[in-house]
Order: sequence, then structure tokens, then C-alpha cells
Amino acid sequence: MTDARSRPRLAVLDYDAGNVRSAKRGFDAAGADAFVTADPDAAAEADGLVVPGVGHFGSCVASLRRSGLHALLQDWIAARRPVFGICVGMQLLYDGSSEGDEPGLGLLAGRVERFPAGAIVPHMGWDVLHAADGHEEDELLNGVAGERVYYVHSYYAVPTDQEPVVGRTAYGGVDFPSLVRQSSVVGTQFHPEKSGEIGRRLLANWVATLAA
Repeated sequence: MTDARSRPRLAVLDYDAGNVRSAKRGFDAAGADAFVTADPDAAAEADGLVVPGVGHFGSCVASLRRSGLHALLQDWIAARRPVFGICVGMQLLYDGSSEGDEPGLGLLAGRVERFPAGAIVPHMGWDVLHAADGHEEDELLNGVAGERVYYVHSYYAVPTDQEPVVGRTAYGGVDFPSLVRQSSVVGTQFHPEKSGEIGRRLLANWVATLAA
């Protein structure tokens, strides 16, 4: 664990759409110095941004716009600065969703769709995170691949480009992206902050890349 002077400062974005306090605790436990803020200027001073998200895709995008944090996120993504999205916060990285008309951030090509008829939704509870083909040695998956993590979601990403998909999980007849990375931006469909020791390892793996 790094000392306080070398712990990356992470702004957990509070836009009325996320479980911000548990996200802060999760990143603190993983070696960061996280703080919750709804102020774009304060967030801009951090080393990385955390985008939690629980609920409706379109409502989350609208909340981001109202808060002024949407523009900050666009700037950080364009500048390839570190961003970590959780659950709907990961889905927002795609072009859009069938859950509302608001466009996503468009970093990742593809859309978010509801699990097919017959699948029990929400997908809630513990399920296995597998390494995607070609990503078996990815540093984010060190000590994490093949382990169970915690999910709560009814929608999943359908990418048109598979390269950013680092981890996958099977549920409801589909094999969906559960961990993605594009440049300095990472997203998890699962909740690492609720995934116990395995979630902490995943967050610590990412935090270590910022402290390096």
C-alpha cells in the first residue's frame, strides 16, 4: 500500500445517480485517496475520475449534463486521462442504449441492450469474471480472472469492436463485456466496491497503474 503522499487522488462524481460513498470506500481501500464531489472544478484537480451509476441510462446522462460533469468527462476522455466507470458508469462509455434516447459518451463502439426475454432481470448477485480472448495476462485481471464478482443490472453492452473487452461474464444466454478498457479509461459492469477482496484487487490493480 502506498503512503498518503503517493496515493492517487480520485474524484468520485456525485451526479445523483450512483452509490458514491461505497465507491469512495472501495477506492480508498485499494490504495487511492478518493473524495466525493459534484463540482466540476474540484474534480478537474484530481488524478482520475470515478463514474458510478445505478439506474436508468438516459436519466444518468441527463443528470451528468445538469451537473456540468458531462463536459468534464468528455474532455478527460479526449485527453486520455484516467477514468473508471462502474455499472451504468461503464455503459455510458458506449454510443447509446435502448434504455432512453440520450446518447452515451461514444468512447466505445456499440450499444447497450436489455437482457433477452426469458432471462431473469435484474442479473443480481455473484457471477464469474472470465478473461476475454487475448487478455489472459492483462494486468487488470491479476488475481481476479476466474473469480466471482457482484452484479446488479438488467442491461448489457453489445460492442461492435471487441478489442477493448478485457473480461466477460455469461448470463441469460449472452456472454457480455464485464470489464473494458480503452486507453486510460476502464469500466466494469459489476460493482467492484461490493465484490469483497476480489473487487479490491481489481481496483488496486488499476490504482497501481496511476501511481506508477
